[in-house]
Order: sequence, then C-alpha cells, then structure tokens
Amino acid sequence: MPLFLKKRNETLVEWMDREDCDSHLLFNTYQQFSSINRLISGWKKIYRNHIRPVIESNNGEATILDIGCGGGDILFKLHQWCRLDGFDVQLTGIDPDTRSFAFLTELQWPNEVTFRQVNSNTLLNEKKEFDIVISNHLMHHLNEPELRGLCSEAEQLAKKLVLFSDIERSDTGYILFSLAAPVLFSNSYIVPDGKISIKKSYRKWELQSLVPKSWKVARQFPFRLLAIHRKNKV
Repeated sequence: MPLFLKKRNETLVEWMDREDCDSHLLFNTYQQFSSINRLISGWKKIYRNHIRPVIESNNGEATILDIGCGGGDILFKLHQWCRLDGFDVQLTGIDPDTRSFAFLTELQWPNEVTFRQVNSNTLLNEKKEFDIVISNHLMHHLNEPELRGLCSEAEQLAKKLVLFSDIERSDTGYILFSLAAPVLFSNSYIVPDGKISIKKSYRKWELQSLVPKSWKVARQFPFRLLAIHRKNKV
C-alpha cells in the first residue's frame, strides 16, 4: 500500500496533454515512447500470453485496434512479432490528438498498419469491429466515468479480447522512476510526465472496482496493471 501516494491525484495534467506544450519536446516524447515501453510496459509478454493464442485460434489471422496509440510504437512491435510468427494481421491505431497524427504521418509504416485521427466512439458509429482491442498508458488519463465509458466502447468494438495496460501507482515505482528516468531520457516530457502519470494511476483494487464485472485486473512486473476482457475462451 502506498504511503505518500496513497490517493490517486486525477487533477494533474501531463505536459504533453497541454495544448500549449512545446512541439519539439512532444515529438521527442513520441520518439522515446518505444524505449520506455520496451523497458517497462511488458508487451512482449502480453503478446505471448494473451494476443498470440487468440490469433492462433483464429487460423493465424486477426485485426487489432490500439485506442490512443500515441507514437504508434506498440503497434509497430506487434506487427514485428506477428510477422515473425507468420500471422496475417491488420493493425489500426486511433488517436484524436492532431499532434499525434501529425507525428505518425511523418513516419513510414508497413502496409498492414494504418492510423486514423478519430476516437473509439467514431468507430462504433461506423459499426467497426476488431478481433483484439488494446490500449497502453491510457486509463490513467481518464476520470472514472470516462474509464467506464471506454470499457463499454471497447467491449462493443472487440470480437474476442480487450487488453488495457497501464502503470500501477506505487511509492517504490515512483522513487525508482525518479532516479532512473533522468539518466535515460532527456529533451522530452518523459521524466516530468512519467512522475505525473504514476500519481494519476490506479491501484489494482481501485481499477478492479471500476471496470465491468466481466473484466479481470492482473498485476504485471514491474508496477503494471493489465485489465482483461475476454469474449470467447481460446
């Protein structure tokens, strides 16, 4: 149980979420997402334990949606892993932020990866469906009604599986991040926003109490939470 981070502080605003943030620092932040996600987010394990079995059960084919895709690095890694496993997968990233979309469109992407500047509600109105719906570091940005709404939309968009990965609020995690991140990351918002993100993130019991009853929240190493909703057993 955290002591100085006992309560979630949802009133804080991350620098990269501010309309007047520095665009150079913001684009550097998008670029550095791949490094920090590789170090702490654990998506290779998530792919191996959760995503790959679903694709295998679906004859090696799947569609994947990343809500709030940011710099797109999670989709890029998923594409790499799926290609190595010989899967035929189409991946879509959505983010309503014009700055994220501008960053994404400056990069070259595989034909199997596409991006749209929309939110999940737009896809619902278009009656879109995907085998797997994911998000990374999105839940802590949301207040409780917004989180419940996102879970509902993801359930409707997903045919088989929803996976939402995020930080778990922790005194130890905050201290370790505060010591290590300034050494590894500079000229971006990674360090200040990382500290804010930890303060805004949920504890396991908090998140489990907010997501629908059919969802399961599991702890992941290090200081991570994974919210899981399965529509069909695989």
